[in-house]
Amino acid sequence: MIIQVIIPVSIVSALGLLFGIGLSYASKKFEVKTDERVSLVREVLPGANCAGCGFTGCDGFAEAVVKGEAKITGCPVGGASVSSKIAEILGVESETQEEKVAQVMCNGTLENCKRKYNYDGIEDCVSANAIYGGPSACIYGCIGLGTCAKACPFDAIIIEDGVAKVMDGKCTACGICVKTCPKNIIRLVPKADRHIVNCSSLDKGAIVRQNCKVGCIGCMRCVKACPVGAIQMNGTLAVIDNEKCTNCGECAKVCPTKAIKAYAGSKTYVCV
Repeated sequence: MIIQVIIPVSIVSALGLLFGIGLSYASKKFEVKTDERVSLVREVLPGANCAGCGFTGCDGFAEAVVKGEAKITGCPVGGASVSSKIAEILGVESETQEEKVAQVMCNGTLENCKRKYNYDGIEDCVSANAIYGGPSACIYGCIGLGTCAKACPFDAIIIEDGVAKVMDGKCTACGICVKTCPKNIIRLVPKADRHIVNCSSLDKGAIVRQNCKVGCIGCMRCVKACPVGAIQMNGTLAVIDNEKCTNCGECAKVCPTKAIKAYAGSKTYVCV
């Protein structure tokens, strides 16, 4: 009776030992070695997991940057300080990174811009945009229902007088709002020294005037006034090249609708 019990137990134990040895050998034989630099990079990342780097999260970015599939400047939340730490870990030269911030290229507030109709539906810009381009008379303007604000993981966007506004102090330039906006009017611009044509309308001047008090009417006065040729026309819309702009403020002085603005950080001129 005892033998009948011992034999099966011995067989099972022997098989268990055999399988254990086999699994141990297989785990070492087929072990996927992980570069220790991945964990080091992961430790210096801010852990926001916002996907602003283009990867699924901080873990994905850490692996990609070690493999050379992502730039060391790829983390918008961490900025220059994190980039320099990553460069030190990887033993490469640190790259210069210009700080950026999101900017809603529209100033069509409820006071400035007319409305086509009163919207009473889902509080979502994508949904409202499906109905004749939204309630704003300007089809290029901010809808103002806060889809970008809800998507921002850093609470850096508020809705003020019908238009989304970005709070520089909280914005990390992750770019999520840029991807979320159905009007495609949010841009990442230099955080310091920036003059901006705060309009996205491609309509002709007469139509812009009918719809909005502060839209760009394509008069080209700013183009002629700029001493360094930093402003060009995209159809009827003036666009400032921040690489060339010296922030002299001459463009803002001659703009008849005050569509050109200077934001916090500009050293030489502030448009009121």
